[in-house]
Amino acid sequence: MECAARPRERHQRGNRSRKGVLALVSILAVAALPGLAGAQTNLKIGVINVPRLLEAAPQSKAVNDKLQAEFGERQSAILKMRNTLQAQQDRYQKDNAVMGEEERAALERQIRDGQRDLERTQNEYLEDLNTRRNEEVGKLQRDVLQRVQAYASAQKFDLVLGDAIYVSNAIDITAQVLAELSKGSDAPKSDGGK
Repeated sequence: MECAARPRERHQRGNRSRKGVLALVSILAVAALPGLAGAQTNLKIGVINVPRLLEAAPQSKAVNDKLQAEFGERQSAILKMRNTLQAQQDRYQKDNAVMGEEERAALERQIRDGQRDLERTQNEYLEDLNTRRNEEVGKLQRDVLQRVQAYASAQKFDLVLGDAIYVSNAIDITAQVLAELSKGSDAPKSDGGK
């Protein structure tokens, strides 16, 4: 009988201690509310439009120029292959009726091989381009994020959000951050030219 009473006592003591902790937490929360309400009126909040920021940033243009320089030659080679293949197909369509059997078979083989080579070359090009673009966009995003954080810290923002459903012009700081990114993009170019 004594054993049965002890678990009940422990359970009641556990409930009392939980109730005491809850009461203490509630009192502390109520006491903190006036301080939080005052802090909320002094919060400095900004919102940025991330897609617009990444698209309009001068660093984005630099990434595109870098990729164009890196892949422009391969793109030209693919265009040349496509034009050569088109010329062969046009010749086949035009002269098919007057060609000899061997000449027609050779041209068909050239066209078939050209299509296969073009497709393979295009796929390799697109795969390489997408890989490099993802690498460069990742670097761009990290750089822009660091610059947004530096801007927010320098301007003493308490909170900066990206991509909200609705943003008032009063808290949209995308244009200001773009201006800072433009200033920052000029500095490395002038240092590199020395």
